Amino acid sequence: MPNSPFKFSANDSEELQQFPQIKEIGFKINNSIKLNSFFSSRAENLRVYLIVEGKFEWVINSRHELLYPGDVAIILPGQEIGGLKGYIGIGAFYWLQLKLKKTDLDNKIDFGKWSRLSKSERNIMWKILSINESPVINTSEIIPYFQEIRNEISGQELGYVTRVNHLLDSMLILICRLLTIQAGSRRDFPQIFTNLEKSLRKNLSHKWTVEEMAAMVGMGCTAFTEKVKSYTGFPPLHYLINIRITEAIKLLKLQEANITDIALETGFYSSQHFSTTFKKLTGHTPNEFRKQNSPKE
Repeated sequence: MPNSPFKFSANDSEELQQFPQIKEIGFKINNSIKLNSFFSSRAENLRVYLIVEGKFEWVINSRHELLYPGDVAIILPGQEIGGLKGYIGIGAFYWLQLKLKKTDLDNKIDFGKWSRLSKSERNIMWKILSINESPVINTSEIIPYFQEIRNEISGQELGYVTRVNHLLDSMLILICRLLTIQAGSRRDFPQIFTNLEKSLRKNLSHKWTVEEMAAMVGMGCTAFTEKVKSYTGFPPLHYLINIRITEAIKLLKLQEANITDIALETGFYSSQHFSTTFKKLTGHTPNEFRKQNSPKE
């Protein structure tokens, strides 16, 4: 096999002193079964496994997964992973553990100062990672990243820290892109669309962006925009406004609801913005609509 085993660990590898974000990275060839060696446990870091040889039966986030060469398994912090029968299995695989930190109650993740990704990009990528239904993708494109990271850490030539950080960013970008492609080909869009609309209606006061909505369904912005336009006839933000207005109509029929409160609750910036948009789409101001739909005495 052209790949030789290696392991860099934050606990005992001097080579990782410049990389506080890397908990472990390595390549393992497992030639024997060791019983009771891989029980299910909760991951503290982002883990990426790339199978090179063999067949592995693991349980990832309560799902039974059969992993074959070329399969990449992604385990998020807080998810569980272990061998189905309590052991790893026979074969060979790369693995990486990246330290990621939750920053607030909105389930956002701080990649750390090493990453050159923008805050918006990191948030979108985390949403793609966290909503994917299957933790496994199949690709051989990840292998060179592991090999180059190993070479850079071992060689420590000029610029190796910057190079490793760039490779980590690029690997995560590729994984997220592949997840969106997989999600788009695997899932039925009408059902995705229905689930998305339910999620939006639950939190209309949030200032949703196209990027956030696309991430919620595991798609890229361009593909998502095209899907929404073909399915509804409107671009995503226009489609969102229509949802806001339909919810506002329901609330206006409740005579006790304050119009300013309705405006803010359905995601409009102000009562004036709400009134202007409402009249444009319905032909009436909110007050006019309420009068026309008030109970007759």
